[in-house]
Amino acid sequence: MKILKFLCVSLLGLSALPAFGQGQFSQSNGVVTVNLGGETLTQYHYKDVIRPFFHPLIGPNGVSVVRAWPVEEAAPGEAEDHVHHRGLWYAHGDVNGVDFWHDDKENSGKIEHVSFGAMRAEGNSVLFQSRNKWVGPDGKVQCTDTRDHRFEKQEDGTVIVDLTIAIHASEGDVVFQDTKEGSMAMRVAPTIRLEGEVAKGGILNSNGDEGKEAWGKRANWCDFFGPDGSGEMVHIAMFDHPSNPVHPTWWHARQYGLFAANPFGKSNFEGEKDKSEGNFTIKNGETSTWRYRVIIRAGEPDKAAIEEDYQAYSKQ
Repeated sequence: MKILKFLCVSLLGLSALPAFGQGQFSQSNGVVTVNLGGETLTQYHYKDVIRPFFHPLIGPNGVSVVRAWPVEEAAPGEAEDHVHHRGLWYAHGDVNGVDFWHDDKENSGKIEHVSFGAMRAEGNSVLFQSRNKWVGPDGKVQCTDTRDHRFEKQEDGTVIVDLTIAIHASEGDVVFQDTKEGSMAMRVAPTIRLEGEVAKGGILNSNGDEGKEAWGKRANWCDFFGPDGSGEMVHIAMFDHPSNPVHPTWWHARQYGLFAANPFGKSNFEGEKDKSEGNFTIKNGETSTWRYRVIIRAGEPDKAAIEEDYQAYSKQ
């Protein structure tokens, strides 16, 4: 597709962004709103937060597929637990000894927004780039990152989200230490969970593991499915790109609704006695890049169709 316009923006210039075809950006009070096809698809929260996140995330049936709380008032039957589970986000529970996953631990850090980079729209998709720094409770920067976020909405309502996270060891060696608390994550809507008063969901991975059996397993992809808030079926597939430094990833896919790809939790997921077995080090001055895709489709999951989508993604 022909790029309609390319724009590099600073934070100060973001609020003045024009509409591009079907895609439009707007900014207000530390939130970037992404519109596609004349409707809000998601909002990127980056100011005065523990870590940046996307919320809501509107699926093909016109309702959000991530839980409302704690960003909004809890939906009926929604659990008010794990306050650090907000929408769709990227973080990790132990980076050089600092916890960037939880909000309220003694060693909790913050992933702070620094600036925006490229922003563009082409047809039915939009992309924007952000830069962040990972800051410990003592104010020391542990590392920095550059993130590319791409959103596409197809004619049938299918939503595709591509996320590329480049971690820069800009302040010295960076060790993503072995813990189950990470990393590319979302918290699904209460009806898509497997447990809870309104839960009617399920889990399937690329190896055919289902339900609770998918937790802690390595797989190319994992899929949560169930009725969304409209009562219509939806399924959410998350893909781990084969170019990722640790592939296939382990899936921290919990029955209560946490849905996360975690390549750094080997000892937790496989019961290793050596709790550093899954440590991953980025040497000073180097960059490690991680790619993920989320596809949100209406209807029941079809393993063969999801695998076809994954194979297409793996070649990109």
